[in-house]
Amino acid sequence: MFNASDIMTTPVISINPSNTLKEAVQILAEKKISGLPVVDFENKMIGMISEKDIVEYTNKLHVIRLINSSVWISPYDDVSFITSYKKGFELLSKTKVEEVMSKKVVSVKENASGEEIAKLMKKKNVNRIPVTNDDGVLIGIISRADLINYLASQETFSSYS
Repeated sequence: MFNASDIMTTPVISINPSNTLKEAVQILAEKKISGLPVVDFENKMIGMISEKDIVEYTNKLHVIRLINSSVWISPYDDVSFITSYKKGFELLSKTKVEEVMSKKVVSVKENASGEEIAKLMKKKNVNRIPVTNDDGVLIGIISRADLINYLASQETFSSYS
């Protein structure tokens, strides 16, 4: 049986609550990840910000992404909507992570079993679980992909191929 310390990713890419959503989006895109632990100045877990949190926030504010929009604008079109897009993007660059992050974070200790981690992910419907020490300091993170990759690397799974 394996535990959290066997499969957790370290070092963990995290963000501070005072960072902006724009900064969070840039990190998520650059690192090709879907969520970030939010930590205080002592690296203690205080929340989690995910793509889902950001999408729900932007939908609530009616900030619509310009993906797939035409770059051609007719001189006869009403272009007042462009101003609202600009205001929406400015709002994201001013909004702090702490305003949007999930504050109820499911985490485990490094000795948590793989079974416990999998059950928590399913029960809480989360894609990642931070690993903390006894003081609440972030020491690792486990994604669903980490679980799958670990299982696929085991001898019993390898013999089925």
